[in-house]
This record gives sequence, structure tokens and C-alpha cells, in this order.
Amino acid sequence: MSKITAYFKDVQNELVHKTSWPTWPELTNSAIVVMVASVIVAGIIFGMDITFEKLTNLIYEGLY
Repeated sequence: MSKITAYFKDVQNELVHKTSWPTWPELTNSAIVVMVASVIVAGIIFGMDITFEKLTNLIYEGLY
């Protein structure tokens, strides 16, 4: 039981004293970057999906 208690005390010490937490502006900037990157990637995937859909429709309409 003492090992578990020591483990949690070490975890608390690590999180409180040794971890550098981002400031609010840094966190906000990171969140904005992630959201913009997500929208860009979603747009690229959407464009690829539409392109492949049109291409497969063109191929199958030409075969039948």
C-alpha cells in the first residue's frame, strides 16, 4: 500500500512542480492552429472524395 501512496505522491510532485503548463494565449493559439489544420485536411479529403466519385461515375457510365 505504501508503494501506491508513494507513486501518487510522485505523480503529484511531477505534475505540480516539474511540468511546464502552457499559458492561456499559447493554448488558444494551439487550438486555433489545430482547428484550421482540421478544416484544411477535411477540405482536401472532401475534394478527393468528389473527384473520385466523378471519376468512377465517368468510368462506369462509359462501360455500360
